Amino acid sequence: MAAWTRPALWWRLAVVLSAGLGLILGNSSLVYFTTESNVIVLGYFASAVYWMVRRGTTDAPAPRLRGAVTLYITITGLVAHILLNHGADPLPGLGPGPDRLQNWSSFLLHYTTPLMVLADWLCLKPRNASRWRDLPLWLAFPLGYAVVTEVRAALFPSFPLKYPYFFLDPTTEGHAWVAGQIARLTVEFVLLGALVIALDRLGTLARQRLRRTTTPPPTTPTESPAPTTDTTARR
Repeated sequence: MAAWTRPALWWRLAVVLSAGLGLILGNSSLVYFTTESNVIVLGYFASAVYWMVRRGTTDAPAPRLRGAVTLYITITGLVAHILLNHGADPLPGLGPGPDRLQNWSSFLLHYTTPLMVLADWLCLKPRNASRWRDLPLWLAFPLGYAVVTEVRAALFPSFPLKYPYFFLDPTTEGHAWVAGQIARLTVEFVLLGALVIALDRLGTLARQRLRRTTTPPPTTPTESPAPTTDTTARR
């Protein structure tokens, strides 16, 4: 069956459309983790669509990289909703108004794309491809982003948007407070990455268990009874 007839291909095309429109409609700079993570999503899923069409498969390429992409965009969604928006409902800002395009961009980048990528991770193949040893490698990007932000601000004081996020800004609370924020986020990202890996592996284990319970056990051939000797015929 051609890849164009598979729902997985169209879903991943929708992910590309969501991330691409979010980046086009907004005016966010690459200094934001949101923008960088959505660029990564756009690049990976566009490549996945190309791979699927060329190979005629429903499996996305580089499944371990796919786990990292899922982690980064999930971080984007959770940090935006909990820390930056304080759990506020994003839907009212999508109506008519002067900031409608920017609000739509934020909605696509912070909500639609993360949820679609997470659904892709949970429902589509390949599965059980991530490894626990991948977690330190996955964390290198978000932690490196924080380090680069602080070093860049120290070396280039006139750089615009020195501190894109309040939890990276030592202006009022000091560098010790920022270090504490980064340490807290690191612990949360480790737990989130572990959850991403666990969801991948648990889904596979659940399907294997379901397959074992629904498949009837193989039948064993019954032994034929040993021939009996007719003693009356000999008498």
